[in-house]
Amino acid sequence: MAATGGDTAVILAGGRGTRLAPFTTVLPKPLMPLGNHSILEVVVRQLAKRGFTQLKFSVGYLAHLIEAVFGDGSRFGVEIEYLREEEPRGTAGVLADLRDEQAPFLVMNGDILTTLDYRQLYDVHREAGNAMTIATHHRSVRSDYGVLHLGGQLGATNQVTGWEEKPEQRHVVSMGIYIVDPAACAYVAGSGRTDIPDVVLSLLGDEKPVGAYPYDGLWLDIGRHDDYELAVAEYEKLADEPLGEAPPTDPAP
Repeated sequence: MAATGGDTAVILAGGRGTRLAPFTTVLPKPLMPLGNHSILEVVVRQLAKRGFTQLKFSVGYLAHLIEAVFGDGSRFGVEIEYLREEEPRGTAGVLADLRDEQAPFLVMNGDILTTLDYRQLYDVHREAGNAMTIATHHRSVRSDYGVLHLGGQLGATNQVTGWEEKPEQRHVVSMGIYIVDPAACAYVAGSGRTDIPDVVLSLLGDEKPVGAYPYDGLWLDIGRHDDYELAVAEYEKLADEPLGEAPPTDPAP
């Protein structure tokens, strides 16, 4: 039955994590360890603390390992449903299965370490009346090269008008965390591959409101070796409370 109270979160946990090979040849990326927990355990506890207790795991690669760890979710105080993909459908493909939801729901990658308040993001989305709200972060990208600015011709050469040595550019990037209105699911076909940017561009093409929610706190995507090592280091510095952690409850005998 579709939830009506804004308690649903969809976690994308089906990717192969090829950039973290060889670890991910035997372990799905969301089960990579952070301290005594996996990153997905941290995410589940954070969501539960913010009232997202109806979780849907979109799984594919090594799904049986994720199911073995989390089961029905009861020991974490949540209910977990598994949406299995036989073939990769893209980051938005799972939305085709969620058209019957009665309220906006959260969608996020299952390999993110952040202190973002998911409930606040949800409330902001509802107040704005967006079709989708994207959590965003500022990220600086430094060039590995000296960048030349060119003008007119000087014989067979271009005129150099300036030089920037390894310039840094600041971008607003997606954190891989979204609040989605059920109406946006209509932009996803039942078959084939659809990614989140495809949905966003379709919404914009139909002049549907898409919002960006800025967040400059902790945010790490552990998709690469360097990012994963940084996430491990940052996790060890954090107290339990900012991450919303609590020990899982033992299942009833």
